[in-house]
Amino acid sequence: MPAVAASYPDHLSREVEEYLQSMRFSEEAMTAGLQEAMRYSLLAGGKRIRPVLALATARAVGLEQRSVLPLAGAIELIHTYSLIHDDLPAMDDDDLRRGRPTCHVAYGESVAILAGDGLYAEAFHHLLTLQRSEPARVLAAAAELSAATGVNGMVGGQYADVAHRAPEGPGGLRRLHELKTGRLVSASVICVLLLAAVDGPATMALRRFAAELGVLFQIVDDILDVTGTDQALGKPRGSDERHGKRTYVSEFGIDQAKVLAAESHRTAREALARGGPPPPARAELEQVTDFIYTRTS
Repeated sequence: MPAVAASYPDHLSREVEEYLQSMRFSEEAMTAGLQEAMRYSLLAGGKRIRPVLALATARAVGLEQRSVLPLAGAIELIHTYSLIHDDLPAMDDDDLRRGRPTCHVAYGESVAILAGDGLYAEAFHHLLTLQRSEPARVLAAAAELSAATGVNGMVGGQYADVAHRAPEGPGGLRRLHELKTGRLVSASVICVLLLAAVDGPATMALRRFAAELGVLFQIVDDILDVTGTDQALGKPRGSDERHGKRTYVSEFGIDQAKVLAAESHRTAREALARGGPPPPARAELEQVTDFIYTRTS
């Protein structure tokens, strides 16, 4: 894997960050503390890869990028909820996230659970009330997002992980991570396709790309959990090993995991190149793909 991270569409990341900063949830004085905990985790920083993917996909299919900010915001609310719950003592029991105390450390376990619950609910409220598209398209995007994050998606993958239910072998490991990580990454692309109501070869190419990108993200994540530094990761490395989780490194070793990451990166790039949007339209998607492959945190 390259030693230096590829360039990133930071202009999209800044757009997302400004949008997230503007979001408020509490209309009651008695729930202001819950909003504070939700925003504490939501505004903790990061590259905002999933919502940036949504904006990049919008450009690829000819939508005005700002028009999908409500969807992008909803996706990041859900991602943040998943991080809060992942960090809980009953799950990964992590005390640091992005270099500062995790939500349950800062606000207590019960408030952290409610903050995650609140973010998930507010994500769909936000999407369904603020996304300006034809109602049937918004409903289709909401259905995809809920499926991607439910029992047959992210949450189901998390269950298979903690309950050790994934089948043995490479196929079982890939399927585990397609659900646990890949479905939300993939939904960041697919939901935009649903809002745009586009079809044809370019759409199929983008769907193939989205499916592979989620797997690439997880392979690199597994590698960084072993090779990264606490400072770069913003949390103690080696969390997966401590919890006995199946990863691409534990299954294949670090060198083979790097080979698999390179193959996955190539597959994702080829999906875009073969039948996908024309080069100028897909440039930001290519940037995100290269960044995910070369990232160091």
